[in-house]
Amino acid sequence: MNEDNFKKRNEKEWERPKFPKRAIVTAGMPYGNKGLHFGHIGGVFIHADVFARFLRDRIGKENVIFVSGTDCYGSPILESYRKLCEEEGYKGTIEEYVNQNHLRQKKTLDDYEISLNLYGASALGRSGEIHNKVSEEIFEKLYEKGYLEKLSTPQFYDPEFKVLLNGRQVVGECPIEGCKSERGYADECSLGHQYMPNELINPKSTLSGKTPEIINVTNWYFKLEEFHKLLSERVEYLRNNTNSRKYLLNTMEEFLRPPMIYIKKNQLEKLKEIIDKLPEHEYIEEEKKPSVTLVFKTLKDREKATEMIANHGINFRTGKTLVPFRLTGNVEWGVKAPVKEGLEGLTFWVWPESLWAPISFTQTYLENGNASSKDWKDWWCSKDANVYQFIGEDNIYFYGIAEMAMFMALQDEDEPKIIPKDGDLILPHLIANNHVLFMDKKASSSSDIKPPMADELLQYYTNEQLRMHFISLGLDTKSASFQPAVFQKDKQGGMDPVLNQGNLLTNVYNRLIRSCFYTAQKYYDSHIPEGKVSQNILDEAKEVILKYERHMYNHEFHRIFDLLDTYVRNSNKYYVNNIRIAENNDDDALRRQVLIDSFYAVRVIATLVHPLAPTGAEMVREYLGVDERIWDWETIFEPLDYFIPDMKEHKLKFLEPRVDFFKKHESQLE
Repeated sequence: MNEDNFKKRNEKEWERPKFPKRAIVTAGMPYGNKGLHFGHIGGVFIHADVFARFLRDRIGKENVIFVSGTDCYGSPILESYRKLCEEEGYKGTIEEYVNQNHLRQKKTLDDYEISLNLYGASALGRSGEIHNKVSEEIFEKLYEKGYLEKLSTPQFYDPEFKVLLNGRQVVGECPIEGCKSERGYADECSLGHQYMPNELINPKSTLSGKTPEIINVTNWYFKLEEFHKLLSERVEYLRNNTNSRKYLLNTMEEFLRPPMIYIKKNQLEKLKEIIDKLPEHEYIEEEKKPSVTLVFKTLKDREKATEMIANHGINFRTGKTLVPFRLTGNVEWGVKAPVKEGLEGLTFWVWPESLWAPISFTQTYLENGNASSKDWKDWWCSKDANVYQFIGEDNIYFYGIAEMAMFMALQDEDEPKIIPKDGDLILPHLIANNHVLFMDKKASSSSDIKPPMADELLQYYTNEQLRMHFISLGLDTKSASFQPAVFQKDKQGGMDPVLNQGNLLTNVYNRLIRSCFYTAQKYYDSHIPEGKVSQNILDEAKEVILKYERHMYNHEFHRIFDLLDTYVRNSNKYYVNNIRIAENNDDDALRRQVLIDSFYAVRVIATLVHPLAPTGAEMVREYLGVDERIWDWETIFEPLDYFIPDMKEHKLKFLEPRVDFFKKHESQLE
């Protein structure tokens, strides 16, 4: 890198980030077959909420809409409902079943202070009605533009129960090479890999427990493979021009590989018998790898080859690649798809319609919500807006590949583009988090200790303690383990790792706030002394504020915690060390300056903590006796006297002894 480029890079790094005028924030949609487990909250919703709250402070709350909702359809829900009826005698309808879970999810989100403008439901109430309409409009537009095709594809059929089996009613092993999923379903595995049903290894029906038959069923598919070039260009654009996470882009690229087949070398003798009859391909054999690779030019060539290879008794696995994206299914419980070309009785497959559900929820909110514009297109189709989607790593294929291609296909012009023009549907900015593990294992694989549900955790920790802990885990860079001591018998009585981050607020910051208030009450009748904040205190705060802003822009939440940890502790040390000198020397001038400086630090910290621990931060604001402009980033560098019309008359709210602004859970109190 030459000197000029280095200089430009440095200038860019110190330039304050630019945020959109309006923003949509979304979080992944939980299935409506149960409450929320800790991974929903700790892996996605808390991060999305922190960013949404920050944006409200940064660009104005009327310019931010935070939406999510219950995913009411899909095979997991049907299967759970069937078992509940058969095994436990549940008598309610599937709508009642889903609604019960929806309300349970909503309560949990409220208990964690997830500040959604709307938590909708894709099948319930007004959001369900609007979602049906949006789904029909999207289908019609994709059909008119020629991006849909009818395909007769293999689907599993249970001859004993005489029914077609939906996704979760078939279990087997994922056929994708290198996949570490614990379970494969009809056409996708638990890690989101897509494949054709006839590729699933050792399939079994969950209804009869027997190997199902395969019959051809006709459905509508989106021509995803036609977007290979555009998606590749999009990934390259994101890599060079945005702050998209590298592992997100690397994962997206994996799905853009050409169609491949992997065959173990111990089967090469069988392969040699038919290899010349296979469609045109590249043969790759590497000395240190246990398999050879066959690379095909088209998906149809690979499909033909897999059939030939399977018929010859050769075991194989396929690689990730673009396959037609199924848009409809044959399940009665779902959003009804329009009737086209004689195909009747179809419903949308749950994944496609869940991708555009946030548009439906935005439209629902805008009917009665307080927003700077009532036109949904000002939020989803404007150069002044952006859409931030927080997702888990298992869903990168759906949001990073399928959604991007469909949204490009919905652009108004004939030729889709990787950079939408003003008026086109925004291609959302994806923030994909790695897994939150439980005791170093994926939650579903832990057998010794049952992973807790999200509401269960609130029996042991406050929501602010959990919010601080989960944002500190660094899920943008790696999977991290959630290890609450209350679920580990051998850790009882020791330090609980979940409390490490919350202690910054409940111990250190509480102590700083109380010290400032009690000193002001003792010496100055609850007045903040008048005077200017020391320049070194202003400089330190400015540096922290600017770093915080950039970390938030880059969604580096663990760095935000690290930054706050240093700043809060330094501010507390400054107060303790200097107030001791003032007390020992009865130096009132120093005491006043320490209070002026420390109250400024209290104010700055409260503003920065506001998105992370909102209730405690609001209590600080209340006791300071200032209005909500303290959260506004237009006034982020202003001292407290900026918000106080008359410093001589202004009094702090009286603070009783041992009052905590950031609470510990009652179970933690001695």
